[in-house]
Amino acid sequence: MPELTASSPPPLTVSELTQAIKLHLESKFLFIHLQGEMSNIKFQTSGHLYFTLKDSQAQIAAVMFKMDLSKVKTLPKDGDHVIVRGEINVYPPKGNYQIIVRELSYAGIGELLQKLELLKIKLHQMGWFKAARKKPLPRFPKRIGVVTSPTGAVIKDILHVLSRRHSGFHLILNPVKVQGEGAAAEIAQAIRQLNQFNLVDVMIIGRGGGSLEDLWAFNEEIVAEAIHQSNIPVISAVGHETDHCIADYVADVRAPTPSAAAEIVMAEQNQQIEYLNVARKRIQQHLHLLVKQYRYRFEGIVKQTPFSNPLVIVERRMQQLDGYRNDIDHATERLLLKARHQLESRSHQMQSLKPINQIAHLKQNLSRADKDLEERLRQRLQQMRMNLSRKQEQLDQLWQRQQERRRHLFDQRRLQEVLQQKISYLIEKSRHRLSAMAEILFALDPTTTLKKGYSILFAEKDRSVINTVLKLTSGQQARLLLSDGEALVTINEVYPKNEISKRNK
Repeated sequence: MPELTASSPPPLTVSELTQAIKLHLESKFLFIHLQGEMSNIKFQTSGHLYFTLKDSQAQIAAVMFKMDLSKVKTLPKDGDHVIVRGEINVYPPKGNYQIIVRELSYAGIGELLQKLELLKIKLHQMGWFKAARKKPLPRFPKRIGVVTSPTGAVIKDILHVLSRRHSGFHLILNPVKVQGEGAAAEIAQAIRQLNQFNLVDVMIIGRGGGSLEDLWAFNEEIVAEAIHQSNIPVISAVGHETDHCIADYVADVRAPTPSAAAEIVMAEQNQQIEYLNVARKRIQQHLHLLVKQYRYRFEGIVKQTPFSNPLVIVERRMQQLDGYRNDIDHATERLLLKARHQLESRSHQMQSLKPINQIAHLKQNLSRADKDLEERLRQRLQQMRMNLSRKQEQLDQLWQRQQERRRHLFDQRRLQEVLQQKISYLIEKSRHRLSAMAEILFALDPTTTLKKGYSILFAEKDRSVINTVLKLTSGQQARLLLSDGEALVTINEVYPKNEISKRNK
């Protein structure tokens, strides 16, 4: 590998090289026209079309975006020869060059294909291709009509097949041109004539193989309309097996060749007999096979244990009965145990809901409340005594200091009397405050409130206190707590405050 020197140009990156090729190609080939065959067609969900445009020696990738594709009346398919107009483009992520197609038209025969596709779409939308409108062929036609050229190979092939298959046929030929100017009109007129005079039971229209231009008379709308309006069943036998035309889609039956159409028309009697013979042989074989299969099955059933030893069936049933009995015993025990637990649970609930138990529970709550109140009063009195003791000590200390300072000015006895009066006043004031607090606590006692004539209403179900008429309904059960007991009451009527005001007015 050669080494780079200071005079060597710096190496390019792949992106730089691709960008340079892109600028060179796209600037040189701004708009080009190409002709070729389309292949590898892919319609993306985005609406864009990707395909390959090729000839016998080369190919190029192509893309046609949704906006440009919407201008094409007939969508292309593989094998179409087209002429495209667009510009060369380099796609850097893959390093490929491609043509972006802006316009697409069909070359030569492509115009006929486009016209054919448009007519197919039109007739399909009109319902002419539907299988529901196709008429059945007669099984044993006596008169057969043929619309084709009198000098072509078609009529000869049909006569040859009919003569070989069935000798008692009556064929009516309505000669027409099958290609060239005016051929379509003659074919349509011949079909109408056979219908107008009701000359035949079934009709064959067709011609031999050829190019698309040769077969074009059978792609004309006038021929399709005549076939559609025909009351006589029509068999289309145009071209070879690979050829398809509008007449094939509209006709009641399509035959791959004119000879095949003749065979379809006249199903020979020997073929029906042969079919019946084959059917009889198949039925006999099938019956023999069924008899053999049922014999094997019968022998197998006879050899099975229940038939050789019938007690096996009874023993199995007896074992199943024992299992069912054990299951029933276990299920009964589980049900009894569950019922016992439920009964005990309900008994505990009933005990807890008895009025005596409820009253005892309320008494316990009141007793605890009394004890809590007494304890709080005791703590409060003790705290007040401690405060009073501290204040008395402070007064004693203050009095001693003042006595020492004013001993020479005041008489000791008089000072003692004044001090004693102040102490008595403070003690009396504290006693009055304690008495007032005791009266307040006594008034707040629930028992005292109940003794004054008040009561407390509890809900029957959840024992919650009812403090508003909005929680009451007519016919509701409730418990009424009084100072000396409890009563069960029924709410007959409920009057909110606003209704009482209206009633008083």
